[in-house]
Amino acid sequence: MGRRAGACTDRVMNSDVAELRDFYGRPLGLMVRRLLAHRIRARWRRLQGETLIGLGFATPYLGTFRGEALRLGALMPAAQGALVWPETGARMSVLVEEDQLPLPDNSVDRLLAVHCLETADRPRPMLREMWRVLSPQGRLMMIVPNRRGVWARLDRTPFGQGRPYSRSQLEQLLDEAMFSPFDWSVALYVPPIESRMVMRSATAFERFGARLSPGFGGVIMVEARKELAAPVGRKARARVLGRLVTIPGSASPRNEAEHDCQPRR
Repeated sequence: MGRRAGACTDRVMNSDVAELRDFYGRPLGLMVRRLLAHRIRARWRRLQGETLIGLGFATPYLGTFRGEALRLGALMPAAQGALVWPETGARMSVLVEEDQLPLPDNSVDRLLAVHCLETADRPRPMLREMWRVLSPQGRLMMIVPNRRGVWARLDRTPFGQGRPYSRSQLEQLLDEAMFSPFDWSVALYVPPIESRMVMRSATAFERFGARLSPGFGGVIMVEARKELAAPVGRKARARVLGRLVTIPGSASPRNEAEHDCQPRR
């Protein structure tokens, strides 16, 4: 996937970029790449004339769009480190601060975030920065470790690093960042085991897992739109008051008016 350009390893929440590269070079990582890339392509079939940006470590899934998307780039967080990508041709990867993306407002048509949210030091500012760079008609796709899945419980893969999320937690974060999710799915029902038999049966695991135990896959995939107006809260129900009464000893409006009209001596 490329030679290493730099890394910062002082934050234990992040997988090092070299570890991510090595994972996707192993049979288990290659299987994950094949399964998830198929799901991404099922949602994003044609990107001609569009700008596609990957955030986190999305390069295993960006290659299929080379020669199709008008502009293509990989933004890699400084806490993770970056690889020079691709190995040949123009360089399309850059090291960034996760909450300060070096892109103009409304400049991205498709934003793919992988190995990103779960290791972010400040997920809410990062999501707001995603909102800023996404175009009004743009789409955000996030692939996040599922709190209910087996992959999040084992730290020998990148999906066992950082903070896994439930669907309700993702919904809350996206809503706060003014994103509207419209497509949810779960993937990686195949167990994280380096076994030839498991590899050969990966597609069957995905098919039967989605039928028998939906919601328990290794990752949650969500696609969301950018909301352009702040959400309007629900109207508060007015409290019905009882009959108004005069408190004993207090002056009524009429008495106060008569008092003010009395001549002063």
